[in-house]
Amino acid sequence: MRALMVVSLIVLSLFAAQLLRIQGFDSDAVAADALRQRTQTEAIPAHRGTIYDANDTVLAQSQERRTVVVDQTAVPEYEKKVDGTTTEVGVAGAAKDLAEPLGTSAEDLEPKLTGQQRYRVLAKNVSPLTWRRINALGIPGIYSERSTQRTYPQSTTVASLVGFVQPQDQTAGGGLELQLDDVLKGTPGQATYEIAQDGSRLPNASDDVSSATAGKDVRLTIDNDVQWYAQNALADKVKETDALSGTVVVQRVDTGELVALASYPTFDPNNIGDGKGVFSNLAFSDVFEPGSTSKIMTVAAGLEEGTITPETPMILPYSMERGDQTLSDSHPHPDEYRTVAGALAESSNTGTMLIGETMKPKTLEEYLRRFGLGSTSGSGFPGESGGLLPKSETWNGSQRYTITYGQGVSTTAVQVTNVFQAIANDGVRISPTFVKEVSDGEGGWEAAPAGKRNRAVSKKTANDVSRMLEGVVSDEGTAPEAKIQGYRVAGKTGTADRYDSESGGYSGKTASFIGFAPADDPKLVVSVILQRPIKGYYGGTVAAPVFKDVMTYALQKEKVPPTPQDEKAPKVRTKLSKKPAADTPGLLRDRGASDGG
Repeated sequence: MRALMVVSLIVLSLFAAQLLRIQGFDSDAVAADALRQRTQTEAIPAHRGTIYDANDTVLAQSQERRTVVVDQTAVPEYEKKVDGTTTEVGVAGAAKDLAEPLGTSAEDLEPKLTGQQRYRVLAKNVSPLTWRRINALGIPGIYSERSTQRTYPQSTTVASLVGFVQPQDQTAGGGLELQLDDVLKGTPGQATYEIAQDGSRLPNASDDVSSATAGKDVRLTIDNDVQWYAQNALADKVKETDALSGTVVVQRVDTGELVALASYPTFDPNNIGDGKGVFSNLAFSDVFEPGSTSKIMTVAAGLEEGTITPETPMILPYSMERGDQTLSDSHPHPDEYRTVAGALAESSNTGTMLIGETMKPKTLEEYLRRFGLGSTSGSGFPGESGGLLPKSETWNGSQRYTITYGQGVSTTAVQVTNVFQAIANDGVRISPTFVKEVSDGEGGWEAAPAGKRNRAVSKKTANDVSRMLEGVVSDEGTAPEAKIQGYRVAGKTGTADRYDSESGGYSGKTASFIGFAPADDPKLVVSVILQRPIKGYYGGTVAAPVFKDVMTYALQKEKVPPTPQDEKAPKVRTKLSKKPAADTPGLLRDRGASDGG
């Protein structure tokens, strides 16, 4: 009996201790658990930074929105005054009252409000004003979550550069939105608040709020006006020629900054759900054999190495046997007597091969790489290709010769534009950039890193090439249609066989014109590339007119003064009066295959 009493006392003591622990020591834990059951946590999205052009035109912006959701179990308790009397109108009344602000019908809404689901989305991207109207109705179980909607006021104009965010979750999907995501996106916060049994928020309860940190704004080097003009001029020409696609790039000579990057076909970033359009920027991603526009690198290499001068005499045959093929110019012709400047002005393939043969293949490769071929531009743009430049020791058969005039090597529009920027900038290549400034979060702006500078060739070589390129735009050259009234223009045409990766062979042409102006004091480079045009395919006839239109507009927009009338383009001898003698010093003629040097 005594033992039983002792056991009973021990049990009672343990029970009392447990009760004391629950009521005393663990009361905070119990209260916290109860609070958790009647609280709700809502994510606070960070405001995504705005993207501006160089003149503060908005290219991409985020707007506050609400996602309207429902707890179906609470809606039947909806009451409202009807004829002065508070009446329970339930689901049917809620559907009727919500239909107009949500832009739908009561018939469509009623099934969504009916059931036992505690969480169901009714509408997304609802404006704050509309949400205030809905919230004022006081319908039980109807609440909202904060969200944002990304909009693109310029629509298709700059879409392929700026990119887009995914509409369903506002995550970066491509272009600068993806590349600069860490800068733009900010850090989300959250709010925890108490809710009543019907799911509504208790107005006087204490909230726990962790504020979101907004993303930074970005100002680009792009001029939206020039971009708009280039995009429309390009689209018109692609349609006119039945081309597969096209690009226009506008770059500043002295800084490497990109002023416009037009790509067509493009897409509407405000409506990417339709799946229509090309979402990449072809100026960075589309790889092609540049053809004759790359001849300036072969000429520049020869000038820099001292194997040629602009007036080196040449005998240009129509065709030459090299490697395992017969390589020829675009049109049959008898032997022509030209200088190096004349061979470039007339875009002679055989002439360029003869120049290339004055150097070792390794030497030519080194110059091509100095101009940026074979590697990405350094811009960091998503999906950018570095093109293809094989190592010179692998140049077999005819490739050693075709590379001199841009076949057997591939590049992008941005890369080849940068080549001309280097020539226009006294031989200094500056890697392209498109971000000018980033906001510092305190009302100011921080300058973005400038493009990297690398000398490709000497100032003298660059200036010699520039003078020769003015001959291309003359009446004797291949692109008189690129002339601009009042300005000296230097440039080069390109018409190359187009490699089709799907068929594994060549199909159609790549037509191009790339140039800079004013040639006497270069400010801008403009490149125009058309892929597989059907109705006309020579660079001088389909691409040069687009260059003229875009460059003219850009020069006027930049308020670049015309070339003074007394400053004429320097005369460079292009034609020889007669056939040069075989022993003429420095004469370049077909002597059969050569290793150069």
